[in-house]
Amino acid sequence: MTRTITKSGHLKYALSASDAPVEEIAPGEVVRVECEINCNDGLITSTDSKLSPEVVKFPFVNPATGPLQVTGARRGQALAVAIHEMDLDSVGYTALWPGIGMFPDWVRHKEFGIQTRAMEVSNGFVHWDATRKLPIKPMIGVLGVAPVHGAVLTVDNGTHGGNLDVQEIGPGAIVTFPVEQDGALLYVGDCHALQGDGECVGMGATEIGARVMLSVAVKDRPARMSWPRIETATHIATLGCARPLEDAMRIAFEQMVYWLSDEYGFTDPEAYLFLGQIAEARCTQVVNPKYTYICKVAKERLR
Repeated sequence: MTRTITKSGHLKYALSASDAPVEEIAPGEVVRVECEINCNDGLITSTDSKLSPEVVKFPFVNPATGPLQVTGARRGQALAVAIHEMDLDSVGYTALWPGIGMFPDWVRHKEFGIQTRAMEVSNGFVHWDATRKLPIKPMIGVLGVAPVHGAVLTVDNGTHGGNLDVQEIGPGAIVTFPVEQDGALLYVGDCHALQGDGECVGMGATEIGARVMLSVAVKDRPARMSWPRIETATHIATLGCARPLEDAMRIAFEQMVYWLSDEYGFTDPEAYLFLGQIAEARCTQVVNPKYTYICKVAKERLR
């Protein structure tokens, strides 16, 4: 029987090595991790639910379940997280929030005001309205390990992972993180039923509670791997998080050059030239403190 790691009493708003592990998991063990919706459990209970400043207090959003200590993981290694399944709640939401999003009005905090749209999520669709159904593509917004130093809020991201908001981080993906603390200390949360590229509004994906089935493996860290990597059935992918956006793109492409050169027989210049022909790349979110950019290469190009 699959062990369930409950969210109750285990939610954190920062990824940190100072948090006591809530559970220990062994490499290869499949566990079921309960993840709370990003704006506090119990606020979105029906399609009539609305958010208000009284119930949403930044930066106490994106609660993550954890940390989960990984047996045998040591600083300097890598942790590969395989996402097997995601079981979603039946109601999700999206929202506009003054000062948060692609067009923030930092001074007046006016914009369009607070707008909440709660939607039924069922039978593989987000039911946007009476006539529009959007196919779900479940993903995990916050996934990462404890950083090398201090704590990083769950609204932020970095080399340790965190609030990456990458659509490829969903069922069937393997996400590999540099391990900076013994035990790795894995956190999981901020699940989405669907997210558009850029996540152009700050609470802009279909935010939803979920149960995530995952397992982990401890590996040797590639010599030039310093940011998370993703592998799916069809692609390998690298990530970069930074501001300005072009720096995030540079990191993602740099990391892919290293991966192609170190494991696929290219030289660094050849890998760079190769990406000029076949890279699939985009910004996945522009609303976190640091933007996320992904660089993908189709596996069929590497055979």
